[in-house]
Amino acid sequence: MKVVRALVIVFSASLAACVPAPDFDSVPRIEYSAIDQSTETDPLTGKKLRENIVITVTFEDKDGDLGATADERSDETFQSIYGKRGNYELVTFTKNPDGSWDERILSSDSTMWMPILKPDGKAGPIKGKLDYELRRPYGNSSVDIEQKYKVRIRDRALHYSNQVETDIITVPGYR
Repeated sequence: MKVVRALVIVFSASLAACVPAPDFDSVPRIEYSAIDQSTETDPLTGKKLRENIVITVTFEDKDGDLGATADERSDETFQSIYGKRGNYELVTFTKNPDGSWDERILSSDSTMWMPILKPDGKAGPIKGKLDYELRRPYGNSSVDIEQKYKVRIRDRALHYSNQVETDIITVPGYR
């Protein structure tokens, strides 16, 4: 019985070793997955405080060299390599009353970092989901505006991924 178990374990291990590694590109690739939002209100007054938005993209990368540590993000040499732009890029599009779109990188979104996504540091394929959270506050004179976003990421070798666009949502803003 022990011999049969040992053979099953050896056979299973050999099958697992035969699974080919995914054939990803060394340039990261992302796909738009979802955009979700929820309204945060003051529990005492019921007044709207902010819209909490979560943008989800899926990613894949052959080298697994995505993200940066907190120490790296505060290191001037590391920042000079990245150009102080971070490794997650968000472009905000706001719909104007005439139907055209105003495109810009908001100051609050100008330097964004994702953490190290493969903490073991070993090169190899990686695949997963990234969630990025935004907050759009309500103010006394805010109005509902339509926005959409474009997202791309950058790996440690400074390769930019493709850029993906989200669906349109309604958030508080100013005209």
